[in-house]
Amino acid sequence: MEKKTVGLSDNFKGNTAPKNFIKNPITGTKFTIAISSAKGGVGKSTFAVNFALALKAIGQKVGILDADIYGPSLPKMMNINDKPKSEDGKSMTPINQYGIQCMSIGFLVDKDTPMIWRGPMVTSAIKTFTQKVLWNDLDFIIVDMPPGTGDTQLTFAQEIKVDGAIIVSTPQEIALLDVKRGINMFDKLKVPILGLIDNMSFFEAEDGKKYNIFGKDGVEKVAKDFKKEFLGKIPINVDLRIAADSGKPLVEENPDHPISIIFKETATKVKEYFFK
Repeated sequence: MEKKTVGLSDNFKGNTAPKNFIKNPITGTKFTIAISSAKGGVGKSTFAVNFALALKAIGQKVGILDADIYGPSLPKMMNINDKPKSEDGKSMTPINQYGIQCMSIGFLVDKDTPMIWRGPMVTSAIKTFTQKVLWNDLDFIIVDMPPGTGDTQLTFAQEIKVDGAIIVSTPQEIALLDVKRGINMFDKLKVPILGLIDNMSFFEAEDGKKYNIFGKDGVEKVAKDFKKEFLGKIPINVDLRIAADSGKPLVEENPDHPISIIFKETATKVKEYFFK
């Protein structure tokens, strides 16, 4: 009896292979940076918001696009309760908060409304935010990506000129499994990876002792294994959490806080990458 193995057919693999796409930049912006994790719950949105404000703090014109259609967090984190305006009924003006141009599906629906949408509707929403929002003279637009490697990621990678991606993860092995998939996705889709961030890296007690709650050095090891830049560690910090929950991010609320300084150092590295 012939032994059979289970796997993807050659035809299926062919249909999922990377293709060449026409990638258009987001109008009104110079550089698009995707903040990705491929894993939920690792602090990616908190990083994205504070990173955007850190870029602003070092003199850049910045916008942030919340691309997580199913779980938008930008309205809460930036304390925005308004709806974007439209002068012509076709395009929308981003909402300006703390000097950052902002857009999110959360601005358009009630905060308790679940987005029960199939993939094509998500893709349509993303295209609206990238093509019909009047982003104005930005140096950087920061895209807070949803978890996973699905429709939103493919839309950005295939149709939108993404100039770089920053991957955020905790050092926990379970999180790093998805991070590796995310790295491979961006590499296959030819999106440059600017580097990896080790978030919630450790907790420092009042006596100065550090506790590696989620493990130690896992993100740095993955960066080394995949030959990617390691951008640094951000420890667990209650001030960062309180600021995010209050709607006034730490970099804005307390720019001299040690965690805010880490964000600004990271922002400086990224700025220097693009403006050499």
